[in-house]
Amino acid sequence: MSMPKMGPKTGFAVAAMMLVPLAACGGGNDAEKQQQQQAQAGPPQVSVLALQPQSVTLTSTLPGRTTAFETSEVRPQVNGLVTARLFTEGDLVRAGQPLYRIDSQPYQAQVASARAAVARARAAIASSAALQRRYGELVKINAIARQDYENAVTTAAQAQADVAAQQAALRSAQIDLARTTIRAPISGRIGRSVTTTGALVSAAQTNPLTTIQRLDPIYVDVSQSSADLLKLRQQIAAGDLSRGGTAARVRLRLEDGSVYPIEGKLQFADVSVDPNTGTQTIRALFPNPKGLLLPGMYVRAELVEGTKSNAILVPQRAVTRDERGNPTALVVGADGKLQPRQLTAPRTIGENWLVTAGLNPGDKVVMEGAMMLRPGMPVKAVPYNPNAAPAQPGAPGGGANGQQGQGQQAQGK
Repeated sequence: MSMPKMGPKTGFAVAAMMLVPLAACGGGNDAEKQQQQQAQAGPPQVSVLALQPQSVTLTSTLPGRTTAFETSEVRPQVNGLVTARLFTEGDLVRAGQPLYRIDSQPYQAQVASARAAVARARAAIASSAALQRRYGELVKINAIARQDYENAVTTAAQAQADVAAQQAALRSAQIDLARTTIRAPISGRIGRSVTTTGALVSAAQTNPLTTIQRLDPIYVDVSQSSADLLKLRQQIAAGDLSRGGTAARVRLRLEDGSVYPIEGKLQFADVSVDPNTGTQTIRALFPNPKGLLLPGMYVRAELVEGTKSNAILVPQRAVTRDERGNPTALVVGADGKLQPRQLTAPRTIGENWLVTAGLNPGDKVVMEGAMMLRPGMPVKAVPYNPNAAPAQPGAPGGGANGQQGQGQQAQGK
């Protein structure tokens, strides 16, 4: 029987059909070899960190502004022309130091007039007292009317009262004269002078001549959400936080990011909540011996809220986010398989997350090597070494990571 003749296209088709089974046989052998290699190598290796509860200090960083400890706006208390300025702008002045002089001649004249009035009143005392004594002798023998004697007594008492009134007027005139020298009411750093020599000032003016601010110590006012403060109080009341002796400490970070070298102390929290912002003002007091802090500076204050015992801290590199943005972590269970955990991590402390739910003490959190692995896969857990080279995802072998295992093999060779 003769074979039918095949054209070129028919020949190629037959050849392709004969190669398909051969390829399938070759692919199956490769898959079996890969499975055998994985079985011989064992489960993939991951680096884990066993969680241990610890005591941590919780802090909150809040924006704030510096405020002078004391502020005094210097104003005149008498009217007149400024004849001299007795300070240098920006200097440190002491309480009682002369700052300005006002023309004192009108007030010197008032003092002289008040002294003369006092002398006149005292002279009237002598005359009225003598008249009272004479009338007292005469009324005893009925030489004068009783009414005349009583008038003399009244006149003598009025003379005494006139002396007291004139003495008070003299004291007032002396006070006004002393006020022609304007003195610093407090110690501190004095600002620029708004008034120059020759200016007319008055006791009722609203504009200050200058301003003095005491900068050592200095206040730092920060604002914190009333909801956060309420949560903090509830945690303290429930026993989750203990304040102890560290709750009053406050650290400060300046505008350029540097840390202020001296710690401050918490003074008080305002008793009312701002209805517009929903915040409360917290005031801290900081020593300022070198004058580094100036009023109005923007700072960030780190307040110590309290100490939390038995806290679970997880490094940030071990925590990822799912498609909904919830924090998750992989844990090696008691059966040696990967287990996903959804966490509650409200805040960070340094390079760690503070986990309040989802993990327990003793859990082995995967730090490295699980990038290409799936939950439920068996793995080999080794202790995490932060100083070792980064692990290769799912690397098998006896080292902490793939590169370390290769290095050990090279040393063995």
